[in-house]
Amino acid sequence: MSGLDSSAILALLGLILIFILNIKVFKAKSSKLQSPPGPKPWPVIGNLHILNLKRPYQTMLEKQNQYLKQLCGPFSYNPKSDKNIIGIDNKSFCSKRRVLLSNLKSNGAQGPPIEGHQCGYRCFDDWRRIAFAHGENWKTMRRFSLTTLRNFGMGKQIIEDTIIEECHHLMQNFESHQGKPFEIKRVLNASVANVIVSVLLGKRFDYQDPQFLRLLSLIGENVKLIGSPRIVLFNMFPVLGFLLRSHKKVIRNKDELFSFIRMIFLEHHHNLDKNDPRSFIDAFLLRQQEENNTSADYFNEENLLPLVSNLFAAGTETTASTLRWGIILMMRYPEVQEKVHDEITKVVGSAQPRIEHRTQMPYTDAVVHEIQRFANILPTGLPHETTTDVVFKNYYIPKGTEVITLLTSVLQDQTQWETPDIFNPAHFLSSEGRFVKRDAFMPFSVGRRMCAGEPLAKMELFLFFASLMQKFTFQPPPGVSHLDLDLTPDIGFTIQPRPHKICAVLRASAL
Repeated sequence: MSGLDSSAILALLGLILIFILNIKVFKAKSSKLQSPPGPKPWPVIGNLHILNLKRPYQTMLEKQNQYLKQLCGPFSYNPKSDKNIIGIDNKSFCSKRRVLLSNLKSNGAQGPPIEGHQCGYRCFDDWRRIAFAHGENWKTMRRFSLTTLRNFGMGKQIIEDTIIEECHHLMQNFESHQGKPFEIKRVLNASVANVIVSVLLGKRFDYQDPQFLRLLSLIGENVKLIGSPRIVLFNMFPVLGFLLRSHKKVIRNKDELFSFIRMIFLEHHHNLDKNDPRSFIDAFLLRQQEENNTSADYFNEENLLPLVSNLFAAGTETTASTLRWGIILMMRYPEVQEKVHDEITKVVGSAQPRIEHRTQMPYTDAVVHEIQRFANILPTGLPHETTTDVVFKNYYIPKGTEVITLLTSVLQDQTQWETPDIFNPAHFLSSEGRFVKRDAFMPFSVGRRMCAGEPLAKMELFLFFASLMQKFTFQPPPGVSHLDLDLTPDIGFTIQPRPHKICAVLRASAL
């Protein structure tokens, strides 16, 4: 009897094993059949051999066009063989005004199927707590950041006044060059940075402050390094770190920035007035004290350091780079600059341009939007990772797949823009000259993780641009034709213009 029982047990176990294997084979076949189209990866290196290491987004855009002309969906590529990566073509969201998360959730996945796991930037372990965080920690920090930024004036007149004051400091600096050629990157970065610094720290720095310039240098160097081929390779093959080494410089810069924030944090802790919080850090300190009486532990130094550094960097680099592109494009297209001058003179005259004037200045507003579209500062969204198996647009995307939104595909979409490769403010104008919103305009990304500082950035871009255009005519240096200006972007995490010298000539109306 015992022998029969043993045989039955073995047979049962065999059937279970066969069932499990069949399920796995079925899933594997289903996954293969439904995987998004893409180039076939090589062993070990995946699709590294076709990846433009200086500008990976260009490879993604080329492959999207190659595989998806008829499919209108995501595509798959694999820069290394042990990791699946999906590039999402955001064109498919424009007509429906849908974003990736809402489309994925509609498939019935339990919980958010895409979260911000650290999957693309191995240099920044601390980013896992903020930029690549998920769950309650991310929700708490995101909610606190949005609320606090609004409380300190984001999108309101109080921050508008701060921006206008900073515009005046910047214009004084430009005027001091007396129309002679000078390089604008450092001073423009400092001016824009002072706006977010006023919120984060409750102060402003002089443009020549050595500590301030050092902080801007750290951020600028890291933004450039993160987009370099060496860091791209390190993110894919960290075992090669001993050869590539650039990541060590990124980490040292990040640690120095954190040390500065830690020092400021201690100063604010010592001078904190509970009845009069003066800055974002003060508000964080107050929440930290409130949390001491609870079991929660979100408002700690481990969250503060990456949170403040992320806001500082994001609030500086993207806006300043966009404004630099704006000035260069005005030199490249003097006929556009002249129309902006004419509209500002007609609507504002010699008064200070303010946000309330934007609706009365459709051409200037269109130019600002077209600068953002053409510059394409952030060609891709930050990489995220699926936390469960999902089906998106009839494609099977397994758990653990990196998902990258390809913002370039929207801003340069031939089905959405009349002349996507040309700087053309008419993209945002009706035939009657009125400003027109476009669904395909999404430079701040999409979804729950879109840029938290979007309202501030929009206000800064309009006020800085309109104020500078009101006072100056921007020209290339003597001997340089506007047709010779190089619009090829520099290499980095963001798409920045290459260094250019400009001449800021006072307009007759500003004398």
